[in-house]
Amino acid sequence: MNVLFEEDGAFRAGTVLADNVASLQIELASGKRSKVKAANVLLRFSAPAPGELLERAEADAEGIDVDFLWEVCGEAEFGFEELAAEYHGSKPDPVQAAAVLLRLHSAPIHFHRKGRGRFRKAPPEILEAALAGLERKRQQAAAIERMVEELKRGQLPAEFTPLLTQLIYKPDRNRPETKALEAACNETGKSAARLLFECGALPSTHDYHLGRFLFEFFPESKGGTGFPQFAAPREPADLPLAKVAAFSVDDAHTTEIDDAFSVTANPDGGWHIGIHIAAPGLGFGPDSDLGRIARERLSTVYMPGRKITMLPEDIVEHFTLAAGHTVAAISLYLDVAADYRLLGHETRMEQVPIVANLRHHDIEPVFNETTLAAGLTEFPYRDELKLLWEFAQVLEAGRGKPSDNSTRKDYNFIVDWAAESGIAAEPGKGFVSIDDRARGSPLDTLVAELMIMANATWGAMLRDAGIPALYRVQTAGKVRMSTVAAAHEGLGVECYAWSSSPLRRYCDLLNQWQLIALLREEAPPFPPKSADLLAAMRDFELTYAAYAEFQRGMERYWCLRWLLQQGMQVALAQVLRESLVRLDAIPLVARAPSVPELPRGARVQLAVEGIDLLEAELRLRYLELAPELAPNTGSDAALADDEGEEVAE
Repeated sequence: MNVLFEEDGAFRAGTVLADNVASLQIELASGKRSKVKAANVLLRFSAPAPGELLERAEADAEGIDVDFLWEVCGEAEFGFEELAAEYHGSKPDPVQAAAVLLRLHSAPIHFHRKGRGRFRKAPPEILEAALAGLERKRQQAAAIERMVEELKRGQLPAEFTPLLTQLIYKPDRNRPETKALEAACNETGKSAARLLFECGALPSTHDYHLGRFLFEFFPESKGGTGFPQFAAPREPADLPLAKVAAFSVDDAHTTEIDDAFSVTANPDGGWHIGIHIAAPGLGFGPDSDLGRIARERLSTVYMPGRKITMLPEDIVEHFTLAAGHTVAAISLYLDVAADYRLLGHETRMEQVPIVANLRHHDIEPVFNETTLAAGLTEFPYRDELKLLWEFAQVLEAGRGKPSDNSTRKDYNFIVDWAAESGIAAEPGKGFVSIDDRARGSPLDTLVAELMIMANATWGAMLRDAGIPALYRVQTAGKVRMSTVAAAHEGLGVECYAWSSSPLRRYCDLLNQWQLIALLREEAPPFPPKSADLLAAMRDFELTYAAYAEFQRGMERYWCLRWLLQQGMQVALAQVLRESLVRLDAIPLVARAPSVPELPRGARVQLAVEGIDLLEAELRLRYLELAPELAPNTGSDAALADDEGEEVAE
């Protein structure tokens, strides 16, 4: 006796060795023996042989029309042998019965299983819906196959166009377009970005990197980089006019001019030195439209070639300390003796006349360490700058800490979007120039020290008044934000509250609102233990760090473009540690795995073997030591947290 039985979802046939009523001992065609429950047995037969039964049944099942079976069977539940008898018009032989069983089992859309060997036909409406779904899947599979072939040929499928941003930066793996893209990537061995770039979906590699940032921080669903409608700021009333002639010191590309200075001689000797900070906080509050905009953006975003301002451009223009305008400001006046001792200070809210915006590229050639040592020639604001520099040196000595790392360099990235790129692999507009300037110049020192003075003084005023603020704290070398005043060991001050850049940092704007409340003797907008203050601190710190990371990434990208523009095949670099090197000409740190073990600061020649702008990757190969060695020029600082940036702003 032979039996057909079901085991682990599959049909098997074998010879009965022993029938114990509840279970059977079965020998399969392979010779393997198995114990089978009697309930799992579907058919008992004498002939043909077990292996032949399944072979013939599978062949016959292929010829059975599933739709015909569904049409002829009744609405009630049935067994496969019953349907086989009706289908063949007589009692079926074992092969015929097994063939019907296999066909029913292979058509779960048409026939729903109700037990072992028992089925029920699917209701017409359910069958129709299931068949429609099956057809959709078939069509989707065909569409995916077509899209894969188009991508492999370098053609962008039409379905991709409305979904490009999502496909590039946050693909939905349930969508057929994503499945097609992943399949094409697997077959070509290329990344999704590379494949889409070759299909013309990305206008440029620059747009790819910028787009990733905008997708995360400025999505179109939230208005992108545009600003919503907002109520105009109020004009501060009854502000006195300062009797000063203030001037700012910034680089050529600064438009959000937050700070300016003034020097007024005292009749009995000494000076009144004014530190004037733009005061958007006098024009709108935290709960205003502009306050909410600033709270959402938290900071201006900087990158080579463009920036995304925290506040709308016309609001920046309204409050910026531009030459020729009298602007609302919060001023810190320092009473300085003739020997540069600080005798006292006073803070005022006032209208300040701005008479000049001095730029680094104009002033530094005539005001630097060399010209100061040799004797300054005549130029605008010569005496004021010299006085501020001398006073700044006293402040720096009093803190016992340098205001900046003079072994470092600042780099200016200037992108000419009207000029051709000069890169064969990246045709189009955008030619970058990278200029450097040494830090720690007299201009840097005077600006940094006066900003430290303002931020430390106003932070202490808020602390002493019991008004919370956002402080920069450094202990044990770690810098963090805090709502509680504490020492900033790196600067050598008791407390340090960013307050000098309210046009471009929400932290500074918030502290300005708190300071204005103190000066007006009003309740602060953020009282002690304010949940909104804690949330603002957390969000600002995370967002500010993300913006800074994006800026570093874009500077790296433009450094790679600069290398391509120059056609540079060999580069000089300095070893930072192991295979990590920093190129001499530009602020680019990269790995050169082939660099042998060399002392820190060793200068090497490297072959530029490949640049991938899409992945922002650089391949370098060690050639030889440079003809000369140079001492370490601040490599440690290049990899450390740089507080000089926050001081000078």
